[in-house]
Amino acid sequence: MTDRLFHALPPLRRTVRRLAHAYQLPAEVRGRLVLSVADLTDSEFQAGRPVTLHTAHEAGTDADSHVLAVTLRFAKGRGTLAATTDLPLPATQSSPDSLTWRIPVSATQEDRSFSSRLPADGSTRYEPWPGRPAGTETQAIEEELRAAFAQTDGLVAEHRRLKHELAETNAGVLALYVQLEERDEQLRRAHGQILQELEDALRPQPLSLDGLELAVHYEPADPNAPTGGDLYDWFRLPDGTLHITVVDALGHGVRSTRNALNVTHAVRTLALEGHPLQSILASTHEILMPLDPELMATVLLARLDPATGQLQLANGSHPPALVLRSDGTAHYLEARGRGIGFPLPGSEKVLHAGIEPGDLLILYTDGLTESRRDPCEGEIRLIEASRRHAARPLAEIPSSIAADMHAVVLHADDTLALAIRITSREG
Repeated sequence: MTDRLFHALPPLRRTVRRLAHAYQLPAEVRGRLVLSVADLTDSEFQAGRPVTLHTAHEAGTDADSHVLAVTLRFAKGRGTLAATTDLPLPATQSSPDSLTWRIPVSATQEDRSFSSRLPADGSTRYEPWPGRPAGTETQAIEEELRAAFAQTDGLVAEHRRLKHELAETNAGVLALYVQLEERDEQLRRAHGQILQELEDALRPQPLSLDGLELAVHYEPADPNAPTGGDLYDWFRLPDGTLHITVVDALGHGVRSTRNALNVTHAVRTLALEGHPLQSILASTHEILMPLDPELMATVLLARLDPATGQLQLANGSHPPALVLRSDGTAHYLEARGRGIGFPLPGSEKVLHAGIEPGDLLILYTDGLTESRRDPCEGEIRLIEASRRHAARPLAEIPSSIAADMHAVVLHADDTLALAIRITSREG
């Protein structure tokens, strides 16, 4: 156990390096210890305050282990020591005026007696490395530098390895992302195909009637769910007249689709059985209410004789049909009535009108005219849009009208637009 008083940094630094070298501390640990001592004592020496170096060789936690204890004692009243956690070699023990490093060593008896051969006053008059070749201290410093460079090189190599691994990982992630994008695209195409097939399955078969053109546009409120409560049905009755059903069932999605299908099937059955047009809505209500008391739907029924152009309309709370004459005049065909699931359901009367060749008949659901929440404004805009597109081929008219009507949509809803035009009289 030795105490030495130092008044300058160079002899203290040399002594600590000699001590660490004698105890065969690794070059990295030796360098860190010397740097830590220098960092802590330089300001003390500049202020003219001496520092005491205390060293001791102690037994470790077991019989075969040893510890080198190195303690720096500072002048009392110097103030609180700065934080030591950022030192190159953090101290293991501290007090207001001292710091101690306890470093495990494996020293021989000769090494343990080395510190006893140092001058007690800490002077530099003695040979710094007694009994050792000249240049030993320089070699020790070089060892410390080599250890520092080796650690730096190791860190650089590890950094390069990590960058390489990161690059490989990024490449793998990118490849996986591309695969996922391709899979998503495949799923989207498959999903779109399924939805298209489902939508086609809900449509009635195309009709080809002499002297008559038919076209339809359907647009769901949710593009990812093409089914909704807006459906249509058309078929030819035994007497040659065309029957059209337009349904708007309350709600969206699969439930409203099921309700709309139930309405169209019931209406088709009643119409083919020969029931009068005016009674079909009330009869449909009576058939379906026991099966689903919560069902509500607006319905428009139209019957058109291509040979004569005679049109019959029965309405259950549905928006009125629009007829645009070949001369550009337009008016709505109003027929009063209440829909399926409403109080007192059924059409109050059947409206009769004549459709001439070149006239355009538009049947639709409220999603076409109420996209801006104002039905009256929507009806005016529908007339204007119909006039703009009346000269187009009939197959393009419903979708062109819908595009104009939905230029600004404040209230998204399922939309159905159906156009009929007589091209010539039969016979």
